[in-house]
Amino acid sequence: MAKDDIIRTADICDAHPDAYQVCEIAFNDYAGRNHFHGRVTKFATHEDNKGIRDILAQGGPKGGKGRVLVVDGRGSRRRALCGGNIAAEAAKHGWAGLVFNGCIRDSHEFAGLDIGVKAVGSTPQRPRHDGIGKTGVTLNFGGIAIRDGDYLYADADGVIVAAKPLHK
Repeated sequence: MAKDDIIRTADICDAHPDAYQVCEIAFNDYAGRNHFHGRVTKFATHEDNKGIRDILAQGGPKGGKGRVLVVDGRGSRRRALCGGNIAAEAAKHGWAGLVFNGCIRDSHEFAGLDIGVKAVGSTPQRPRHDGIGKTGVTLNFGGIAIRDGDYLYADADGVIVAAKPLHK
């Protein structure tokens, strides 16, 4: 992504004052990009990442096509929901970014990846694999609701979500 292609959340907020929600969580950045945007794919879970790889691989080698996976892990800091291998798979499949209301692990493996990854923190403990995750549910965290078809913008200032793309 060229520097001129960066879409700033503050610019979106200024241009569309009533068309977005601002997430109140102060996420940390863990990968090569701190700015990204795309159509949202949602996953709700708690300390369990079984199913995330399946979502990332949907549609084949470039199935992500600029989308953003948002995972609501209920803010848990006990177990990671993503490690470097999963983030590398997401980049390989063309995802623009990953947002975790939860933790990642192996943070040193994220730095060189050409993808955006935001999470509440990192932890060394691996996730469970119980298969409790769900797709197709509205996510509620950080004072916002994320629904099917929403569009997410993220940069160093934060994360905003809109019902449709707001950039040109």
